[in-house]
Amino acid sequence: MSSARADIAAAARVVVKVGSSSLTTSAGEIADEAITALAAALAARHGAGIQVVLVSSGAIASGLVPLGLTRRPSDLATQQAAASVGQGLLIARYTAAFAQHGIRTGQVLLSADDLMRRTHYRNAQRTLDRLLELGVLPVVNENDTVATDEIRFGDNDRLAALVAHVTHARALVLLSDVDGLYDGDPRRGTAQRIPEVRGQADLAGIRLGRGLKAGQGGLKAGQGSLKAGQGSQTSQGSQTSQTSLTSQTSQTSQTSQGIGGMATKVEAAIIASTAGIPTVVADAANAAAALAGDPVGTYFAAHGRRPATRLLWLKHAAVARGSLRLDPGAVEAVVKRHASLLPAGLTGVEGAFDAGDPVDLCDENDTIVARGLVNYDAAEIPGLMGRSTRWLASKLGPEYEREIVHRDDLVIL
Repeated sequence: MSSARADIAAAARVVVKVGSSSLTTSAGEIADEAITALAAALAARHGAGIQVVLVSSGAIASGLVPLGLTRRPSDLATQQAAASVGQGLLIARYTAAFAQHGIRTGQVLLSADDLMRRTHYRNAQRTLDRLLELGVLPVVNENDTVATDEIRFGDNDRLAALVAHVTHARALVLLSDVDGLYDGDPRRGTAQRIPEVRGQADLAGIRLGRGLKAGQGGLKAGQGSLKAGQGSQTSQGSQTSQTSLTSQTSQTSQTSQGIGGMATKVEAAIIASTAGIPTVVADAANAAAALAGDPVGTYFAAHGRRPATRLLWLKHAAVARGSLRLDPGAVEAVVKRHASLLPAGLTGVEGAFDAGDPVDLCDENDTIVARGLVNYDAAEIPGLMGRSTRWLASKLGPEYEREIVHRDDLVIL
């Protein structure tokens, strides 16, 4: 065991995520040998007294062949139909594979909304905690059958990071068909695997494709959260001076069943590690070694403090329903002084949203500087812009003497 990864091996509770490409064949069928091998690796940790939560992709991919589909559908309705058929098949295989080791499994289907609303979040937390107390190995998947905007949540990478936070896990292991992060294209023969990341500085100058810098999310209004293969665009000058971050498996060799890429894995690893949860990105074939703390894949060292789950969701998982434009004074107050956003600092509003929805806060150049839960409907805000809360209260009533976004419901991006 590498001493640098002692925290992984010593974790009493660990979340393990596996991607679709590691569970299915190129034809879209469930790969029984892959599930058998994964179950054996996790059963060994379970047998050592470690509590394990498995976050598994593969529901949509598992439903393709039974429905006579040759590739992942692009329309939402067919994706949901495939997920409905495939989820049952997938959990049945897991149940049988873990039963060979005397381990009972329990299915838990979650969506981003379950991690947003406090009552839903607390229910999910209690269910997962109780399953673990009873010695059950929870198998978590995104609820693709009914999911809409979050159907492309990042191939469950980001969901796994949030589940690790919800369950107070001590480690996160992201498994796929890649063996870690590289500082260039390994097909050229000169790229090196990045063995560990201890902070953002270790990812400086590295791109995740299409101009997305490692550790960045969307930066323009309307982009919302980072999706697989998406992100902010850098300038032409910066693109030419940065290297690409890839995996050992080339893009052309990966199957069409999964939607998660290296970008979502890095983002998930950053979400977890900055919340104090050490993370490893590794090949599913090295699952046992990764869980044992061996130097496989790429290790993201834990740092930072565990934030409130609502704020973690708001920063990394929420989809903004609109945007508010701030004047320079309001930007400084929100970003530098961590103050609430008041009506006087608003210069514009876009989108259709209700009170309580997440919205992006943008500067005059439409660069997102923060995200928060808004206290007013979109239709109300134009009449409030540029006004003081005292004036609004005197003219419209005391209920208008409140912030547009309270600082406790706001995260800086």
